[in-house]
Amino acid sequence: MTGAMKKALMLAALGEVATGVALLMVPSLVGRLLLGAELIGIALPVARVAGMALIGLGVACWPGLALAGMLTYSAGVALYLAYLGIGGEWVGPLLWPGVALHAVMALLLVWTWRDERRTQATHKG
Repeated sequence: MTGAMKKALMLAALGEVATGVALLMVPSLVGRLLLGAELIGIALPVARVAGMALIGLGVACWPGLALAGMLTYSAGVALYLAYLGIGGEWVGPLLWPGVALHAVMALLLVWTWRDERRTQATHKG
């Protein structure tokens, strides 16, 4: 990867992470600024999940961090969906299976990351 390509990718990644954080923190403001309308009701949790996806995408686009990006997304969505389920306002029939799926995926990604680090350490030492 060339230096210019790496810089462009890093800039794009930072932009996605910034947008994702904004969607997590102030989704209605983002909706108003981007679409000219407040995000209300079910649009708020959907916007926050989209924010986590953008953060995961930004991390994954950072050079060499694809696994970390998917781990960021899976763990974040598992925690947020569990939070919604505990609150009880936004609970559909697939909420808890979604929490479980994302939690299992996050654990598998952590396991894969840990095994990769062990393998690299073994080959270096």
